[in-house]
Amino acid sequence: MAKRPPEPSLFDDAASPPDSAAPPPAPPRGGGPPAAPPPEGPTDVALHEAAQSRYLNYALSVITSRALPDVRDGLKPVQRRILYTMWQQNLTADAKHRKCAKVVGDVMGNYHPHGDTAIYDTLVRMAQPFSLRCPLVDGSGNFGSLDGDAAAAMRYTECRLARLSDEVLQEIEQETVHFRANYDGTRQEPVVLPRASQTCWPTAPRALPSAWPPTFAAQPARGLHRAGEAAGRSRSVFTGVVPLGEGPGLPGPAGTSSIPRRSSRRSIAPARIRIRGTWETGGATRSSKMVYITSVPHGVNKAQLVQQIGDVVRSRKMPHLVDVKDLSTDDVRTS
Repeated sequence: MAKRPPEPSLFDDAASPPDSAAPPPAPPRGGGPPAAPPPEGPTDVALHEAAQSRYLNYALSVITSRALPDVRDGLKPVQRRILYTMWQQNLTADAKHRKCAKVVGDVMGNYHPHGDTAIYDTLVRMAQPFSLRCPLVDGSGNFGSLDGDAAAAMRYTECRLARLSDEVLQEIEQETVHFRANYDGTRQEPVVLPRASQTCWPTAPRALPSAWPPTFAAQPARGLHRAGEAAGRSRSVFTGVVPLGEGPGLPGPAGTSSIPRRSSRRSIAPARIRIRGTWETGGATRSSKMVYITSVPHGVNKAQLVQQIGDVVRSRKMPHLVDVKDLSTDDVRTS
């Protein structure tokens, strides 16, 4: 039995039969030959162009989703997820400390599917008063020292939120920030944290992405509050904020030796800041004098500094320098 031919549709072109091929593409405006159709199948691409394009895509993904702090709350994604997980566990500043292994496991399983070592290292740094001007985590146990000693294993240390983190997170359940799905779509996580206290400037995070390593010095909270009030009264942020800047407020008692002054207050070009330690003179005898170094600059390993001074003593590059001793107590090593 012969098949019945298909009935024409209202959407078919009346001028062409149903089984006819598609019409050729119309020539471009202004005359000339028609555009060549796009090639089908694999095409030849230069290796350097393909590598550049793919690396830029990878670097952008790393910067935006893992390594770059968000200026709205000053936190990296892993830091934000650690604080939010501790808030969900009710580890507030008034609660009892809990094992860091419990926090790291919940963060890795619910929000941050990466290595537990990277998560724990981030938690340790947020609890070190010599790394952050305003620590975000209150730790109990061995969390490292100025001598470069590593923190104890996560099964031995305990943690809870610091008072500053309580202030930042206390309004998170009042629909103050947007939420998004986590990596597997089973939970919701905040895009940013409520910034009841701006954590970006007092804590001075250091990002190490693939293509853009931003680092900025911490700022005193008192100067930031005054600058924010002035910025609200002024039309220009630079004219209201820059004159009130007190300079960097780095962790520890060490200060800055020189801050470059710029001719234009609107200049935001990067500048180099020199930091210094503090010292005082000690007792003196007929044949010797003593100098006490009371604090080292921020980011300087104290044990390596003592070793370098000892190398200078042994090489006799400074004949007046006879000996060096580390008389620091346990409180100094951990703060």
